[in-house]
Amino acid sequence: RYLAGRGIGVRIARRGIEDSTRLGRVRWVVERTMSWLLDFRRLALRYDRAEATITALLSLACALICHRRLTGSRS
Repeated sequence: RYLAGRGIGVRIARRGIEDSTRLGRVRWVVERTMSWLLDFRRLALRYDRAEATITALLSLACALICHRRLTGSRS
């Protein structure tokens, strides 16, 4: 009710049906990015609970993902 009162409607993105410039495209980008981040076991299992540690590991994971994408390597 709160969201409807603010004019925000419900939309479910489906592959191949949504326009690529709208909701569906953003949804797949987010899911793919989360998949890349969860490839790092330490982030996926959350061994560390300290915010500083999680932030540092997340930054390192993002740097490694960017490096891999730019160089085309998987190691």
